[in-house]
Amino acid sequence: MYALVSFEKIQLPPGAVVRLPATWQDYHTLCQQRGDGSIPRIKYRNGEVLLISPLPKHGRDAHLIASIITTLLDHEGREYDAFTPVTMELPEESGIEPDYCFYIDHWEAVSGKERIDWQNDPPPDLVLEIDLTSYSNVNDYLPYRVPEVWLYRKKQLLIYQLQTAEYRLQETSRYFPEIQPQEVIDRCIQIAYERNTSAAIRDLKQQW
Repeated sequence: MYALVSFEKIQLPPGAVVRLPATWQDYHTLCQQRGDGSIPRIKYRNGEVLLISPLPKHGRDAHLIASIITTLLDHEGREYDAFTPVTMELPEESGIEPDYCFYIDHWEAVSGKERIDWQNDPPPDLVLEIDLTSYSNVNDYLPYRVPEVWLYRKKQLLIYQLQTAEYRLQETSRYFPEIQPQEVIDRCIQIAYERNTSAAIRDLKQQW
């Protein structure tokens, strides 16, 4: 299958990434052409559009790691909200679709809202991105000032925290300071691929 991107039709083979020069209006036209679907994912930054057709592994890993995050939050009895899919936009500047967004410290600010105003409402406290094709870039979240971004790439979890005007790598998460997320994810990934996601999450819960 060949990649085809036009204002009339978008067709990408699994795993394909396409980068095109584009205006903000071009970006919105492509989003409208895609309709209510979530594939391909579309991103706008610095006068260009990036499109990706995710592989099945992408969705599986995203669901598993998001389940790990919610399981850890539930274990600690913390309240939160989680969103997927979601489109974050700042007019003429940025449009991005993270795999998962988590409101942990600021869940009350978006409770019950059908739409989030990205210019005025607080950003997600934690964003999760699965990167199998070098499509993801932590700096995409700088305009929104997301406090923490988890980027899972090549079986490695990279934890970035916003410090003043840049993201810096950290060994632990501010939301789970007593836990080594990489170790938890490694164990769950192994169980999930040997059996399934539900077995991995059950095993995680049984450790307490």
